[in-house]
Amino acid sequence: MIFSRLEASTVAHAWLEAGGQVIGRLTVCWVLFAAVFGPGRITHHRILGAVTLYLNVGLMFAAIYQLIDTLAGDVFISGTKTHLQPFGTMVYFSFTTLTSVGFGDIQPVQPLARSVAILEAILGQMFPATLLARIVTLELTHRTLMTRRTRADED
Repeated sequence: MIFSRLEASTVAHAWLEAGGQVIGRLTVCWVLFAAVFGPGRITHHRILGAVTLYLNVGLMFAAIYQLIDTLAGDVFISGTKTHLQPFGTMVYFSFTTLTSVGFGDIQPVQPLARSVAILEAILGQMFPATLLARIVTLELTHRTLMTRRTRADED
């Protein structure tokens, strides 16, 4: 990533940078997902992991948008401007889509980018609901096990 900024920026460098970010963030998401949704007790660290996972998903989608823009070009429009490639713009669009705020000031005009935006919006709504359901299930399981142990110790 740093080297691509030092040298003259080419399409290949931009593609490698965005592709590397997607692969790296996907790997981090995989590890965090296993830690957050795996069995065990709900702890402060698990909640922080869930927040980190949610933020990482937003950054991963920003990298995907950057990759799509690098491959297809002029994928997003904003008012009268086209070709909004800076990564900060992609992060902004990603998080407004993920959180379903959707201000509408940036719009995907390419079908693949629109499909990815729809997928991100669905994930943005499903993640908190799934996380809450998993947390409640794990906590109830833990309480049930503790109750059984207490009863077994009393007998």
